[in-house]
Amino acid sequence: ETFFELIQALDQLEGEVRYRISSIEPNLLTDEIIDFVATSRHFAPHFHIPLQSGSDELLKLMHRKYDTTLFAYKINKIKQVMPNAFIGVDVMVGVRGETLELFDECKSFIESLPISQLHVFTYSERANTRMLEMNLYVVPKAERQRRSKILHEVSEEKTKAFYAQHAGRKSVVLWESKKEGDQMSGFTDNYIKVYGPYKKEKINTFEEIVL
Repeated sequence: ETFFELIQALDQLEGEVRYRISSIEPNLLTDEIIDFVATSRHFAPHFHIPLQSGSDELLKLMHRKYDTTLFAYKINKIKQVMPNAFIGVDVMVGVRGETLELFDECKSFIESLPISQLHVFTYSERANTRMLEMNLYVVPKAERQRRSKILHEVSEEKTKAFYAQHAGRKSVVLWESKKEGDQMSGFTDNYIKVYGPYKKEKINTFEEIVL
């Protein structure tokens, strides 16, 4: 069985249920999967896709099985068939070999993409890893933190813009159980977090709202 066959089978299940595809590498996210999600009953227009770096040179050092051209194609393909899709992306800063020029290249690449949020990870040395054996530029720890802050700011701007695009639209929220004061929260299918008055009977139920 393939992953595509699995999601096809899951989509046939009856009842109120929502699935999200998370942490799928771009070379494994086929056009067939994207097109299926766009018309499925239960799969949310939401993907979480690891990028790690927006520099092809660094992607080669990391032995990733994709490059920025493929990554950009997949992001744009998702947006083509699901304009309202939320796309989260993993990125790492401060890896060995990441010169300032390569970081700027990564930042520019990310800014060019219609993504919704970044999960930014700051590189730290791990014993017995191949990176430590390579004669590469070592990014100072303070500079790693500076670069992380920059990409967090990029992420915040992209998320704000994504939320703003959906203001006033109808959407379906799935309410969660956590109580925050007199409020409860939930997520729309495209991963917009919303709040409303806490009502225990709403936990784990879907409700159509206006954002």
